[in-house]
Order: sequence, then structure tokens, then C-alpha cells
Amino acid sequence: MLDEEVEMKSGSAVRSAVADGSPHGAASSSIEYRQRQKLDRYLNFFSSLAFSATLLASWESAGGSLQAGLFNGGPAAIVYGIIVSGVGNLAIATSLAELASVHPTAGAQYHWSYVLAPRYRRFISFFQGWVTFFSWAALVCISPYFIGTEIEGMAVLAYPDYDAKRWQGTLLMWAVVLIPIIINIFARRLLAIIEVAAGVMHVVFLPVMIATFVILAPRNSNAFVWDTFVSGLSGWENPGVVYSVGLLGVITPLSGVDGIIHMSEEVKNAKVVIPRSMIYGTIINSIMAFGYLIAVLYCMGDYTEALTSPTGYPIITIAYQATGSKAATYVLMAMGMLPGWIALFNGLASVTRLTWAFARDNGLPFSDFFVKVDPRFKIPIRALFLVTALVILLSFIQIGSSAAFNAILSLSTLGLYISYLIPLVLLVWKRFTAPKDIPQGAFSLGKWGLPINLVAILFATYFSIFLPFPSEVPVTGETMNYAGPVLGFVMLFACGDWVVRGRHKWNGPTMAYSRE
Repeated sequence: MLDEEVEMKSGSAVRSAVADGSPHGAASSSIEYRQRQKLDRYLNFFSSLAFSATLLASWESAGGSLQAGLFNGGPAAIVYGIIVSGVGNLAIATSLAELASVHPTAGAQYHWSYVLAPRYRRFISFFQGWVTFFSWAALVCISPYFIGTEIEGMAVLAYPDYDAKRWQGTLLMWAVVLIPIIINIFARRLLAIIEVAAGVMHVVFLPVMIATFVILAPRNSNAFVWDTFVSGLSGWENPGVVYSVGLLGVITPLSGVDGIIHMSEEVKNAKVVIPRSMIYGTIINSIMAFGYLIAVLYCMGDYTEALTSPTGYPIITIAYQATGSKAATYVLMAMGMLPGWIALFNGLASVTRLTWAFARDNGLPFSDFFVKVDPRFKIPIRALFLVTALVILLSFIQIGSSAAFNAILSLSTLGLYISYLIPLVLLVWKRFTAPKDIPQGAFSLGKWGLPINLVAILFATYFSIFLPFPSEVPVTGETMNYAGPVLGFVMLFACGDWVVRGRHKWNGPTMAYSRE
């Protein structure tokens, strides 16, 4: 294996790892050029933790996706589902944190798969790189979609005769994403301050929301919250399927635990800071989402009225039922939308670094173009524009079919869990076949490693099975969940790109690690 080390200004080094036996093992000027494309380390532990916590935007997203659980499973499915989601995602986060403590790199999953794969490591890492990249591009759409359509929903609340158009929602999505793009380009160093401020809002706004509901709204019974299981609304009859399909509303708010990892090459002491930020961020968000959903269920009014809300969002109707004031409803919604909007700052930054890392390793077509780090702004602007273009393209789907766009949201979550499964399965295989070859980092699960890895694989597999299911049956073109077919197309495209271009260009990932 050919290793090259190049010193970086930040005090870190880059190691370019090329697969044994690769016909492209010799260093080239193109590889050296990519190695010179580096980022500054400016994020500390607190800004990284705030980044991780706000990126998930758990309770804010849980409010936006409440309809999925109300439609399939009801209160009991939501309450116990968020517990299942919290435990499963924490197992995934701790398992990935162990890998991140060894190789804290922007490419994350495809780097680890390359290191752990016993055979075909070049293809496996290349394939996973495409799945992770596309899944994160789709995930970035969630925040502008929720915020844009929630603004439309509040307009419907204010003016009941208003006929919201899908193209208007698309325009609002573009407006929502504009400022985060500008901040990512022109005020990159403000991100650390913004993250801390957003983290404070993420934590402070929640008890304000809960207190408002508890003080003003009538109280539902314990039986309603903990024992009420609703089935038959969607056409699904099997209780297990109903429950599992309804999990989308509580899985999505906690997906993306790997977001902070893709910022690794801009984090000081990344081997220690990144694992802690991942784990603490997941725990904080799980607790907050659970508390928020419990409060909403205890304080929600008429179930049918909320589920069939003309605003498109049950949470808007629930807030209005609780307060009886449109102005108060707008304030409560804004308190959920603002941290969720700032999470978009993080999402764009994270997926941009992932895209840049994939281009640095020649994973993308025209990688030489997208790998460039702007010398003035110190960020990969071209990679940012590529992600922005994908978000804009995906936003057009909403004009044709809102169900299709919701499937894109399911796709992001499905793709992410598949991207987690690949390195975790390889890690478990390594634990059985060559445990001494597993590198040890600053964070280790020790003897709990194998059981926690197996729990993570179990949950990720379970989530991945039911995420492509349609929310209702019988299935029509409008209600079809296109997450599975779209992800299948991306996988086929990745395989085709490997045959045509990747196998000639992909020499394995660049391993970046901190010496701090």
C-alpha cells in the first residue's frame, strides 16, 4: 500500500491510501493537487456540540413530521416510537463515534468502509460514497421544505380562503435556503458563533413551548397518550406494519447523527471532540424530542381536526387549539422554525464538506473542478454550489407531486441508514475475523463494542425495511413512496459510474487525521 503524507497548515496531515494492487497506485500531480486543497480548523468542542445538537433539530422536526405518526399508529406509536428511535440512533452514534475517533475525516462512512472491507474495498467505498452524498443532499431539503410549507400553512390559518399552490411552496424553499448559502460563503467563521446561539435557542425555546401548552391547553388523559393505538386510517391492517410505517415521523428527527463528522477537518482535536459531540448531541436531542412529543400529545385538542388540518400541519392546528390565538400560534411556530432554519446552515456546511471530500478522492465526475477550495473564503464554494443545485432540482418535484417530494425526504433517511449499515457490518465482521486489526482511537466501547454494534445494525436494518413503505394503501401514483425506486436508481448509477469511470479514477480515500 502506498502512503503519502503532506503537512498541512492546521498541524494535521493527510495520508492518501491506495488499494493494494491498484493499477493507479503511483502518485500523480492530480493527487498532489487534491492534497493541497485543505480547510482551516476553527471549531472547538462547544461549537461542535452545538453544531451536532442543532443539526438534528429533533423537536422542531418532530413537530413538522407529526402527521406520519398520527396517521399510522397514533399517540402510543409516537411515544414508544421516539423511545425506539432514541435508543437505536444512540447505538448507531456510539458505534460510529468509535470509528470517528480513529479516522475523523470529512468522507466518514466511505473512509471507514475502505479501511474495514476485507475485499473489494475500492468498489465498496466508492459505492457508499455515492449513497452517502446523495442521501445528505436530500436531507438538506427537509428544513427548507418544512419551513416553506409551514409558512404556507400559517397563511392558510390567517386567511382560510387562501389556496396554497405547490409552486409557491417551491419558491418559499428557495427563499429559505438563500441566507444560509450566503452565510456559508461570506461569513464562514461566524458559523461557530451562530452554532452556539442556535444551540441556546434549541434548548431554551423548548421549555417555553411546553410551558405554553401546559398552561393554556386542556389536558388529555394518561390512557390517551400511552395506550391509544390508532389503526385503520391508512388502509394498513397489521398492527406491526401500522406502527412501523408510522415511525417515519420519529425516525427522521434523529437521523443524521453523522453530520458533525463531515466537519472533522475543521474541528480542533477532532479525534476527541467529534465522538463526544455525536454522542452528547444524540442524547440531548432524544430527550428533547421525547419531552416535546409528550407535551404535545397531552395538550392536543381534537384528534381528527388536527390530522385533517387545512394547513397541512397538525402542529399548527394543535398550537391554535391550545392558545386560541392566531398571533400566539405564529410565535410558537416561529420558535420551532428558527432553530430548524439555522440547522440548515449546519446541513449545508456538512454536506458541502462531504461533497468536497468525495471530489478530493476523485469520486465525482469533474472532481478536479469541485475539489477546489476558494483561497479567499477558505471553503469549497463549487461543492456548495453543486449541493445547492441539487436542492433546487429536488424542490421542483414538489410542484408535480407532494407525495413524491415526501418520498425524497424518506429517501434521505433510508440512504443514511444504509450508509451506516455498511461500515457497521464490516466492523462486526472484523471483530469476529481479525479483532486485533481493529485500530483503537481516543474513544473505545471496549467489551461493549460488539453488543452495541449489533444493536445498531438491528435498528438500522429495521428502519431501512419500513422506510420505503407507502403511508397508505391501496397505493396509487400519488400515494406511492418513491424512496425505494429513487435510491435504487442512485445505486445503479453508482455501479454504472464505477464501470465507466470510477474503477479507473478511484484510488481509495484520503485519510486525514489530527496530530493535536
